[in-house]
Formats: sequence, structure tokens, C-alpha cells
Amino acid sequence: MLKFTIQKKLEGTLGRAGVIETAHGEIKTPAFVAVGTKATVKALTAEQIRSLGAQVVLANTYHLYLQPGEDIVAQAGGFGPFMDWHGPTMTDSGGFQAFSLGAAFGTAVSKIATGDEVEDVSVHSGQLAHVTDEGVTFKSHLDGSKHLFTPESSMDIQWKLGADMIFAFDECTSPTAPYEYQKKSLARTYDWAKRSLARHNELDTAKRQSLFAVIQGGRFQDLREEAARTLGALAASSEYGEGFDGYGIGGSFTKEDIGTAVGWVNALLPEDKPRHLLGIGEPLDLFNAVEAGCDLFDCIAPTRMGRHGTLHTSRGRLNIRNAQFVDQFLPIEEGCMCYTCQHHTRAYLAHLFRADEMTAATLASIHNLHFILRLVENIRESILNDTFHQYKKDFLAQYYPPTVSL
Repeated sequence: MLKFTIQKKLEGTLGRAGVIETAHGEIKTPAFVAVGTKATVKALTAEQIRSLGAQVVLANTYHLYLQPGEDIVAQAGGFGPFMDWHGPTMTDSGGFQAFSLGAAFGTAVSKIATGDEVEDVSVHSGQLAHVTDEGVTFKSHLDGSKHLFTPESSMDIQWKLGADMIFAFDECTSPTAPYEYQKKSLARTYDWAKRSLARHNELDTAKRQSLFAVIQGGRFQDLREEAARTLGALAASSEYGEGFDGYGIGGSFTKEDIGTAVGWVNALLPEDKPRHLLGIGEPLDLFNAVEAGCDLFDCIAPTRMGRHGTLHTSRGRLNIRNAQFVDQFLPIEEGCMCYTCQHHTRAYLAHLFRADEMTAATLASIHNLHFILRLVENIRESILNDTFHQYKKDFLAQYYPPTVSL
């Protein structure tokens, strides 16, 4: 059973540093969660993930359900032992695929809006997911077979995947969806949360897994606050036992209001339970989310960027494929202690990417994941030693060019 302890609060904000205790170890928060979608952090071994200092790994329920199947994973003892990861684990619910395979399929819309998108919740040609009050019907991206995910089946699958922390089934809406659709979706997600909790309590009588509710509501303050109040209040209902063990904050934001929208929610959620911001990994967003009261974050961005040759440095990103790096015999970043920077040069990585060598993805992913893990670790330390605001100011001034508004 999960236990969360707040060690220190960030004065004048909702931020805090703490410790989450799980059956497979502690997580010192704030913490970045490495994403192992298919029971693998792409291009990295479990030993490499451990050596980078990752504390927790998150896997994707939808993808593991399709391949190799939750029964195979259960026979291995859960997705952690399956991939040789023996620390804390999480699984999402599969609800995000309602968005990525549904409203967003075949479009340029992502869960973070830039403000330029056209509001459109029509059915796009070829989309692979359809949402009803019962659940989400998917067409497999692997073979086109049809599958129905419900709150109950999501709990059943996540039970077999065996993570320490799991998420209630929810509908992740498009950031372009209008208010009326967001309101309808919020009611649906609340119903799904109650159904998820009821099924979870039936399965997990020994309290082996901790269940997080997911807060939705798009960019609308009244909907976000309604979700926080209603889901937080389930803990007071004997029908649902002790309620949820934590809260995930998901759905759609504009780039500019992540901190604001998250703050609306966390000001109302129970303070003694951890909060996980789903799918966020940009440095500025991490700082803002910490100030707004989030404890955990997951995102595929560090390894995805790495596989495509984009690398984090303290002075911003660089594209290692650019010609200027082919004869630079220095590390990606001076002073970086990751394996890549300690053993290889920019010139070598530039060569690997230009030669389409698989090792390129591994070395770049090692560096990027190390960078983000260290950043969030340093944010935690800055809370504990009362230097957060100065650390944020100094880091962002270096990382972002002057044209970027902070």
C-alpha cells in the first residue's frame, strides 16, 4: 500500500518535496518517471535505466494488452520482472488511446495546444477509436482487430500487469474540444472513475496496488475544479472505501497555462496524496508543474528526442545531425556525468546518426534521460535547501533563448 510523506513545502506555492513508499521501494519526489511503453524504455536496458538513477518506470496498458498480452506478462510476475526492473512501477489506463487513436488520429493536434488549432471534434477518416459511455472501442494498430476497453477491463488488465501504481480509466479529450463536449466527457470520466474504483476494490482486497484517479476538464477552470472536488470527495464515501490513493492530472492544456490549470486542481485535491502530471517533460513545464503542486511526471520526450538526434544541454537543445558537430571532439555537454558524455564525443554521435547506427539511439537516450532525471532531482534539492526560485531563474535563463517568454 502506498504511503506519501511531505518533507518540505515550497513557500508561497503548492510545491513540495516528499517521499512515496511502495512495495518495491521509495520514490523521492518530485520525480521524473521513465516511460517504458512496451515494458522497455526504448533503446535502453533495465541496467542502464538503473544506472541513470531512474526511480520508477511506467508502462502502457493498451500496448501490453495487444502485445504480448496481459496473461503473458502476468506469468512473468508483472511487467517489472518481465523487463528486469525491480523498483517501483506504474501503468496508465489505456484511456489516452481514446484521444491518440480517436480525435487526434490523422491530425496534427496533440494534447498540448499551441493556440493555432481549429476546434473540431468530428470523426476523422480512418480513426481507430470510438468513445461511448460504456467504454472505448479500439481497432488494433497492429492487425485491425476490434477491442473494447471499459473501466472494468482496464482494471483487470492492469491487475495482471502488476504495477505498484495504476490509473483509473478516463477519456483524454482534445485541447481543441469545445466546452460542451468537455463537460459531457467530464461526467463520463467521473462515472468511469467510480467504476474503476469499484472493480479495483473487488480485485485488490490485499491492497497490493494503489489506484490514482485522473483529473480532466480541458482548459476550463470550472470543469477542472469540479473534477478535483468530486474525485477528491470519493474518499469520504463508504461505498468506495478509502477512495483513491493519488491523482493523475491529464488531458489537454495550452502551452501557456499548464501551471495555471494544474494549480486550479491541486489547490482542491487532498494534500496528503501524491499527484502525477501525465505526459509532461519540457523543462519549463516541469518547473511550473512543481510550483503548482505536482510530485511525479512522465513523458516519452527525452528518449524520443534522443532517437531523432536532438539532445538537451544546459544551454538548450542541439541537433547532433547538423554539420557543425562532425568534427567537434568534445562531449555533448562539458561536466555531464552520463556514460555518453564520459566516453564519447559529439563527432562520434554525429557519425553514428549519419551512418544510421542503432547505437546512436542508445547513447543519445542515455544523455537525455540523464539530463531530465538530474534536472528534477536538482529541483527537489532546491526545495529542500530553499533555493528553488533562484535555481529556476538561473536554469531557464540559460536553457531558453532570449526570445522565449519565461
